[in-house]
Amino acid sequence: MRDTWPLLQQIPFPALRRRRLETLQVNLGYRCNQSCVHCHVNAGPGRTEEMSGDVIDLVIEVLERRRIARLDITGGAPELNPHFRRLVAAARDMGVHVMDRCNLTILEVDGQETLAQFLADQQVEIVASMPCYLVGNVDRQRGKGVFEGSIRALRRLNALGYGIEGSGLALNLVYNPQGPSLPPGQDALEADYRRVLGEEHGVAFNRLYTLANMPIQRFGAILLSRGTFDEYLALLRSAHRDENLDEVMCRSHVSVDWRGYLYDCDFNQMLDLPAGDRLHLSDLLHDDLAGAPIKVAGHCFGCTAGQGSSCGGALREAAE
Repeated sequence: MRDTWPLLQQIPFPALRRRRLETLQVNLGYRCNQSCVHCHVNAGPGRTEEMSGDVIDLVIEVLERRRIARLDITGGAPELNPHFRRLVAAARDMGVHVMDRCNLTILEVDGQETLAQFLADQQVEIVASMPCYLVGNVDRQRGKGVFEGSIRALRRLNALGYGIEGSGLALNLVYNPQGPSLPPGQDALEADYRRVLGEEHGVAFNRLYTLANMPIQRFGAILLSRGTFDEYLALLRSAHRDENLDEVMCRSHVSVDWRGYLYDCDFNQMLDLPAGDRLHLSDLLHDDLAGAPIKVAGHCFGCTAGQGSSCGGALREAAE
């Protein structure tokens, strides 16, 4: 797989600095039951990287010591890590808001039969990948049968109260474009999702998040192989909005890899651009990194183009 970093590092991006740490985003490992075309982690069934119990213990200690408000758990399929449920339970016992970035089909994997009920019992917010509301588009991007499996999972979550108004169980979906284009307006697309998934599949959810595809890892390699890398970067740069710089996620969260090393964001983690001088979770026991410079390069335009893009979706309303 061709590496896009030699090209990205040559592209200048405005300087950024950190604010107070509010969200700890923890990658529990790169193993996944799917291999999605757009995956910036290059996750899949053959990956073996996995966070150990010792590092999980350190995550819990950092959450308590720094009184961090939100724990954002990702992967791969983070639920495949044997310490996933212990981490979730410990964080919830401290009153930490926990988000699980779930691919939905993990609910049907052997050994995960009680996962949905566990998440509901712990009142975990689910942020679920659902790159389209059409079966052909989803299966082309994520694999044959993934759409139907996702619909079954969503119905199961709805039955537990997820996505139902007044339940307190948040179920948010995530959209990624099919190729090298910017996401459409988040609010308008959410209305389409709500209409199609509701009318045709009886599925309810709370919010739709639109995310731009990052020109790194698997998706970046595809751009290079098709000769569209420069064109996509030009699109991102031309759509850059300075006002998005104030709200990008890297200002108030830090990404943790399976070994416990820190990165300014999940994308920098995949490019092996460590925060500071390869900082570790243990450094957070004494410093929340406020004021530290953020490592930036050409890929960062993926977060500031158009409406902006973050782990919480668009940063602002679509421009008129």
